[in-house]
Amino acid sequence: MDGTVLVADDDRSIRTVLTQALTRAGCKVHATSSLTTLMRWVGEGLGDAVITDVAMPDGNGLEMLPKIAQDRPGLPVIVISARNTVMTAIRAAEAGAWDYLPKPFDLPDLMARTARALDSQRAAPATAPEPAPTELPLIGQTVPMQALYRALARAIQSDLPVWISGEQGTGKSMIARAIHDQSPRHALPFQVVAPGDLGPGGAVENMLDHAGGGTLVLDGLHDVDAGAQAQALYLVDAVAALPAATRPRLMATAQPGQGAQGLRADLFHRLAGAVIDVPPMRERTGDVALLATHFLYLAEVAGAPPRRLSPDALEVLRGHDWPGNVRELGNTMHRLAWAARAPLVSAAEAAEALQPGPAAAAPVQQTLPGAVAQHVQRYFDLHGQELPPDGLYHRLLAEFEAPLLRIALDAVGGNQARCAALLGINRNTLRKKLTALDIEVTRGPKLM
Repeated sequence: MDGTVLVADDDRSIRTVLTQALTRAGCKVHATSSLTTLMRWVGEGLGDAVITDVAMPDGNGLEMLPKIAQDRPGLPVIVISARNTVMTAIRAAEAGAWDYLPKPFDLPDLMARTARALDSQRAAPATAPEPAPTELPLIGQTVPMQALYRALARAIQSDLPVWISGEQGTGKSMIARAIHDQSPRHALPFQVVAPGDLGPGGAVENMLDHAGGGTLVLDGLHDVDAGAQAQALYLVDAVAALPAATRPRLMATAQPGQGAQGLRADLFHRLAGAVIDVPPMRERTGDVALLATHFLYLAEVAGAPPRRLSPDALEVLRGHDWPGNVRELGNTMHRLAWAARAPLVSAAEAAEALQPGPAAAAPVQQTLPGAVAQHVQRYFDLHGQELPPDGLYHRLLAEFEAPLLRIALDAVGGNQARCAALLGINRNTLRKKLTALDIEVTRGPKLM
């Protein structure tokens, strides 16, 4: 490694470690705890690369980036920060940072990035990466969230397939979108493959055409049967066979445990290049206040009266287990924003909002058409602004047909003749459907 590196950090131990490591690597180093000194060095033409903290005693490192770009166009600046949130990474990109690394950082990783920054100076004038402007609702300061931010940063900086595991309501799809939006592929398509897309008739070619060289997310793999898993494996292999320039990045979302059970091992290992575990809400109750405030603000923007939580109300929320995770918290805050009787939400109101009401019992009494409509709407919602791949009618019918056949077979103890009569279809038709849907028939006791 060759060149002069300017280091600005108010932590003496970090300055010492970086100075020693960079010097051993062959660099000259100027280190300071002052942004004023750093800007003076930059103005004097000193340095081939900069490593700077964000929070400094005499200012904010991010606010200095436009001035550095003006005084020294092309000078690469690596931002390091203990405020390791995704929004910090976005703001660093928007301000023109050459790279961003959250603290605590991995020293060999930072050294490798610094080497690339110095190489970019010798090869050609460096250009700042295009910012990813999408604002991401990833909020939290607890230890589990800090670990998630670090995992996100590593995933953004690589091109490996990503396996995102988390309970329902933790925001797995949001995590996948965050990685895409901050990656070099952010201007390319973001294509979601819902479980129904992987049924019989799923058009792999259409999925690949929609994804282009962007990102392809296999959503909800905990919901797919053996036939759909085979289709998913075929899709993954089809992606691998594409030229690098048109090959989308693969991601998958699933509930915990799917890598070890229920999913074929060859599919899991193809998708688990990087594994991200999204923490449940009960492991990050220290973030409840931040998230609740955020959701109340969103409700106010949508027209609800201004609300804030009393200390007692906040304690009630922190004591809740949140089985529905962040989604449940968001829904609870939405109800409180509209139903609270005063600007200051009381503990009693918070406790009442957490009680299961009539809506909780509704799914049990829901009609079959209503349940199907809810499922189909969710299926469309998973694709965002894009339409699902063509062939939707037969895919969704097959998705309903498979559990119907399995339950009917179980009810008659695996007797195919009786099952065909129960369903009102020809026995040969039943056999063809069982083969097409890869449903294994086992004999057992009848239900009645």
